[in-house]
Amino acid sequence: MKQRILAVDDEPDMLILLQRIIMEKTAYEIVTTNSALEVPGLLDTQQFDVVITDLSMPKLDGLDILKLVRDRGQGELVILITAFGDYETSEKARELGVHDYIHKPFRKEQILATVEQAMEIQRARQAEL
Repeated sequence: MKQRILAVDDEPDMLILLQRIIMEKTAYEIVTTNSALEVPGLLDTQQFDVVITDLSMPKLDGLDILKLVRDRGQGELVILITAFGDYETSEKARELGVHDYIHKPFRKEQILATVEQAMEIQRARQAEL
């Protein structure tokens, strides 16, 4: 089964960019949504290895999504992306168990390396089962 990514950002252009990077350079499947309110339903009905989410979004922000993923306990790794990160927010994200915290603008290689590292962790977890 292919490893899967859920990308969440209220900016459609960012989702298009993430989708293009992932699809051109990896074999991973990617599902995108520009509505953070869709995330609980997507997580309930589909399986993902990694969730990439923007930090600043209306209704549910990236920290809310990180808490949701953690509380569900299904093992998805979360990568937060932000243009507005500060030390306090990054520390809160680390306390909540974020896999990585990436600042915009990011380089394509940076997002690919971070995703690959997360997927390697997920493959190792699956091998242990």
